Formats: sequence, structure tokens, C-alpha cells
Amino acid sequence: MSISFELPVAVEEQLRRDHADLNVVAKEAALVELYRQGRIIQHRLGLSLDKSRFEVEELLKRHKVTEDLDTAAQVAEHITILRRLLISQTQVDVTP
Repeated sequence: MSISFELPVAVEEQLRRDHADLNVVAKEAALVELYRQGRIIQHRLGLSLDKSRFEVEELLKRHKVTEDLDTAAQVAEHITILRRLLISQTQVDVTP
């Protein structure tokens, strides 16, 4: 898919001085913003930019995008679920 947009000449000239390939810069910025909004996952971001997981993590750091950490309530819920799973696994009769 091809996307294009117009910029004021002065802005374009400044960007061209700072960046060798504006298409790459614009594509990266658009995809990172979609990731930030939760509209694509990190794996899709990497595929779209042909980058490894580690390269994507570095890219996100450069764009100051951090993963949201779970809330205390979410962590407590995870612990409860894991405890239930552990209990159910220890109660399974595995004798033949």
C-alpha cells in the first residue's frame, strides 16, 4: 500500500537535511503510532518494518514507547489464576 501526503516546503527541506529517506521515517512513525494506540501488536510492527524483536524493542525505546505494566489488581488476578492452576494440577490423579 502506498500513502502520500504534502508538507510545507520548509518542513520538507529540514527533514531531508536530517533524514536520508523520508519514506522510511514516515512509515516507521506511522507504524509506531499504531502500536502506541494498541491497533497493531509488536510482532506485526516488526514484520511491517522487517525488524527483529530486539530491533523493534530498540525502535520503541527511541520513540519513547514503553509497555504498560499490569496494575496491582491485574497482578493479583494473575496470581489467583496461577494458584488455582497449581492446585488443580496437584489434585490430578496420575496413577494408572
